[in-house]
Amino acid sequence: MRTISESRCFGGVQGTYSHASATTGTEMRLSVFVPEQGRSRALPAVIYLSGLSCTEENFTVKAGAQRYAAELGLIVVAPDTSPRGPNVADDPAYDLGQGAGFYVDATETPWAPHFRMYSYVAQELPALVAAHFPLRPGALGIMGHSMGGHGALTLGLREQATFASVSALAPIATPSQVPWGIKAFSAYLGPETQRWRPYDATALVEDGHRRADTIRIDQGEADKFLGEQLRPEVFAEACARAGQTVELHRHAGYDHGYFFVATLIGEHLRHHAELLARR
Repeated sequence: MRTISESRCFGGVQGTYSHASATTGTEMRLSVFVPEQGRSRALPAVIYLSGLSCTEENFTVKAGAQRYAAELGLIVVAPDTSPRGPNVADDPAYDLGQGAGFYVDATETPWAPHFRMYSYVAQELPALVAAHFPLRPGALGIMGHSMGGHGALTLGLREQATFASVSALAPIATPSQVPWGIKAFSAYLGPETQRWRPYDATALVEDGHRRADTIRIDQGEADKFLGEQLRPEVFAEACARAGQTVELHRHAGYDHGYFFVATLIGEHLRHHAELLARR
């Protein structure tokens, strides 16, 4: 781990770090907030996955999570959204390539060598956090926004041994049925839609994946992407049919941006703190 910066924040430390990733074959960056309680004991942690075009910095600077994490005694980890570098495949569009990893393990050329964000978040990142920060064993949650909400839902449904709590803000909840997801999945995974299902939260519930705890989702009703790209109601309906408990909270007047995230971040961190306290 290489320290890029560390700053005192609400009694704890907000840091930005990088490391050579064996999973992506690139240097990966992440931000980590460790509250003051971490000086004397191991703490629960939450991984936050960001959305399209974001880096680890967007959430760290804009969401205001540190104040709540300090009060709750939560470590908060925010990785970058994709591998990056001059030798990493890219696309001119904001919704494909660097900054748009979609939290899948790509199988198609030219993406397959580096775009392995699913395995990075599911395996390498939790091990890295446990090795370098005071993480309490078994007390790790996952959440995200937009593309990151999609990642949090799929990882939370598939990797229950790793992630003990799940939530999402304005997630791409059924990517196989919306333009952002169809474009990304076609490029990263190929045209065969059956290969998309392990990365689609709605399809995972339809295919039998369940959690014993409640999945929380918050969605702004003034979000311009709601009807075309996000469609959380499709996921909620699949959960209702399957008996999976999900709380879908709708908020009048809120759009897709970080003012919405900042408004709800405290509620989400409390959701995770309550569930992780049982671990």
